[in-house]
Amino acid sequence: TAYTYLAGVLTGNHSQVDRLWSTVPIVYAAYAAWFTGWDPRATLMAGLVGLWGARLTFNFARRGGYSWLPWKGEEDYRWEVLRKIAPLNRPVVWQIFHLLFICVYQMGLILLFTLPIAYAWRPSGGTSVLTTLDALLALAMIALIALEFVADQQQWTFQREKHRRIAAGEDLGPVYGKGFVHTGLWGRSRHPNYACEQSIWVVFYLFTGAATGEWLNASIVGCILLIFLFHGSANFSEGISAGKYPDYADYMKRVRRFI
Repeated sequence: TAYTYLAGVLTGNHSQVDRLWSTVPIVYAAYAAWFTGWDPRATLMAGLVGLWGARLTFNFARRGGYSWLPWKGEEDYRWEVLRKIAPLNRPVVWQIFHLLFICVYQMGLILLFTLPIAYAWRPSGGTSVLTTLDALLALAMIALIALEFVADQQQWTFQREKHRRIAAGEDLGPVYGKGFVHTGLWGRSRHPNYACEQSIWVVFYLFTGAATGEWLNASIVGCILLIFLFHGSANFSEGISAGKYPDYADYMKRVRRFI
């Protein structure tokens, strides 16, 4: 958290947490699995987090999110928009927001949505025995990761072709002329990647129920707060898109946000 704040202040790039979002959970989960002596359930959960992180890291990297200098790279366009909105356009207020929300809250949230791996382990209960429910949850999480990959790939393909046509001076046509991806999974959900991301961590939490038979425990706070974060993020992003693309308002009426 201290690193993300200092790097953001020194560089003016406030996407430092984004560069750690897909890697820190892997470290947390791997440490937890090691701490348990590679308990089967903890190891399975850590492996799934590793798969999730590899996919997200790949997608972030190809968008220019990383640089050979770890504090450089693409900044989320939404921070630039937020910096112009009162009262965040005041430097002191922005730095408070930067510290408390962007750095402290989001880095804390990363810990919280990874926390179920600790709640799914019982040190006094011996080695975990994986069940059919564990297998079903693992398959569900893998399927959601694959679906999220498809959604991001469709968006990546659309944006590359749109910008290629713009650079070449070609007609955008009815599909690319809208300016935003609206076909494939995006024709069924306005944010299929967000829907999958939230669902992945809900499924991850459900491993605690498979382990203990108790379906409500304190580690649920991570996926709940993540859902709130994505709700707010989608609201803000769609406000920007509606102001930028004339057809986006109609798209919002026709297609559901997540599910």
